[in-house]
Amino acid sequence: MNVLVFDIETIPDVETGRRLYGKQASITKLSDEEVARVMYQQRNQESKGQTEILRHHLQKVVAISAVLRIGERLRVDSFGTADSKEEEIIQQFFKTIQHYTPMLVSWNGGGFDLPVLHYRALKHGIQAERYWNIHGNFRFDNYLNRFHERHTDLMDVLAAYQPRAYASLDDIATMLGFPGKLGMSGDKVWETYLQEGGIQKIRDYCETDVLNTYLIFLRFELMRSHLNETEYTQECQRVHKLLVDGSIKPHFQEFLKAWKL
Repeated sequence: MNVLVFDIETIPDVETGRRLYGKQASITKLSDEEVARVMYQQRNQESKGQTEILRHHLQKVVAISAVLRIGERLRVDSFGTADSKEEEIIQQFFKTIQHYTPMLVSWNGGGFDLPVLHYRALKHGIQAERYWNIHGNFRFDNYLNRFHERHTDLMDVLAAYQPRAYASLDDIATMLGFPGKLGMSGDKVWETYLQEGGIQKIRDYCETDVLNTYLIFLRFELMRSHLNETEYTQECQRVHKLLVDGSIKPHFQEFLKAWKL
């Protein structure tokens, strides 16, 4: 089975923010950073101080990274380039699904990543026939049903679909002896984006997130006997070799240094 472990990183969709809040405080004349601040404030008010995390339809995708296992081939990369437009990145993601029909694996992808991608694909008019298919062979195993395996949200499944049991990717990766977060987290993405060279830093961070997710997935496969202990060790060694071969990338070097295989 082909496997695509994915993760997205987002920033405030200031374009939509200007449209939604355009009548407030002459927002159309504000900088992107100031518009984002208004959006966070509005969200804080809506949630009565519970959160500033923007709603899914107000998120703009700046990076999608993936570990892609096709047969014996394994690679980790980000879609597009640091200069690619959002539309191009998302289109490449759905084209990969269309071409390989992989099993999608994520951490909180059902609760965050996929809904965001749905809204952004809707905004850009991106077609994804196979992804949206819920008929024929996909009727009882499609990407949209929470309880199907064609998309496996590890956070959701491991918590037995109980929100009270949810855990963070960083906590579980660290618990299992994997590197976890390496000095960056999702709440720093907007701040990083505003810096020079920020997009590349975000893409690198996103790639380490999918590596953590893939390693957790391998342990999950071991737990449910889809891999035996020898196969599990071999798969981890395959990831390690992939990173050693690509160790010219500083974030791969950092990941390897933190991972005691």
